[in-house]
Amino acid sequence: MRVELLLAPNCPNADAARDLVTDCLAQIGVTAPLVETVGRYPSPTVLVDGEDVMGRSAGTGTDACRLDLPTSERVLAAMRASLAGDA
Repeated sequence: MRVELLLAPNCPNADAARDLVTDCLAQIGVTAPLVETVGRYPSPTVLVDGEDVMGRSAGTGTDACRLDLPTSERVLAAMRASLAGDA
């Protein structure tokens, strides 16, 4: 499982998103590294195996706050789906 956090510079939601992903990994008992990238992204974006957990494209070119912040339900669902695909 590859877990990525895409952030715009100085994203005010970065710490909360990082904590959310870390908590979700712990909840399902996976020790995958969290790869963080700062750049021109809708921020914060959480990708699991390259897919945005909120179901949108993680396009580049804009560094703006997301209105649809990642939720634990969406992150956990994406992680569980990734694990089921590995079985």
